[in-house]
Amino acid sequence: MTHSHALSFAQRFARNRGAVWGLRILAVVLLVALLGPWWVGHDPWAMLSRPFAAPGSEAGFWLGTDAMGRDVAAGLVQGAGISLLIGCVSTLVALSIGVTLGALAGYYGGWVDTMVTRFTELFHAVPGFALAIVLVAIFEPSLGSIVVAIAAVTWPPVARLVRSEFLSLRQREFVQAAVLIGQSDWRIIFTQILPNAVSPIVVMGSLMVASSILLESALSFLGLGDPNLMSWGYMVGAARTALRQAWWVAMFPGMAIAVTVLAMNLVGEGLSDAFNTRLHGSGR
Repeated sequence: MTHSHALSFAQRFARNRGAVWGLRILAVVLLVALLGPWWVGHDPWAMLSRPFAAPGSEAGFWLGTDAMGRDVAAGLVQGAGISLLIGCVSTLVALSIGVTLGALAGYYGGWVDTMVTRFTELFHAVPGFALAIVLVAIFEPSLGSIVVAIAAVTWPPVARLVRSEFLSLRQREFVQAAVLIGQSDWRIIFTQILPNAVSPIVVMGSLMVASSILLESALSFLGLGDPNLMSWGYMVGAARTALRQAWWVAMFPGMAIAVTVLAMNLVGEGLSDAFNTRLHGSGR
């Protein structure tokens, strides 16, 4: 992407106010994840005060405490880092699997396409959340097993998208020209076709981060999160028996999940609009 194209893309993205606000929210969440531990100053697992202290009722606990006297704010800070880490890493793993298989199926076709399609349909036949639960339970709850489980249930849509893009692009003139001059298949795939299919992949990737955060929160809510890490889903799950007694313990992490996922979806919508030059060219 040249400088002028990048500038034009940024201008189109900036026209979407929702996407800009989503980007700002994500920047705040990232800052909280990076600087929050230094700002809060203590371990989210440490029992520092009386249980169920209301927000602002005790000095230093401006979001209150949970059932064990742990600082809710400290849990939110660590949860921000965990959610972003799992969302981004699992999405990268899913993209690497889906892009590779989809590219092979779309470029080569024939029996390769048939094998990849059947393999993808196998994963589609099992409900994604149920498969994630089974995988985490088999490998025992940990950061690595959660990333693997989320990636395993989110890569099939990527493979189908990339396959359809490759099926369309492999017949284009620039690809046929690359074949005629003797370029290798891998070079054609990664230097000729894939750069022209990157727009929908980026958009889907941004939306996958949001769905990955939701999946991790759901797994942690069920007690299948990493027991050594405080996550937003774990906080909501631990507070579900005390909603009437201490609403803040579940409300703050629940709001964090909702706002972060909404921000990711807004950014994804903005990326989709920015990549779609026809919408802006028609005077939208």
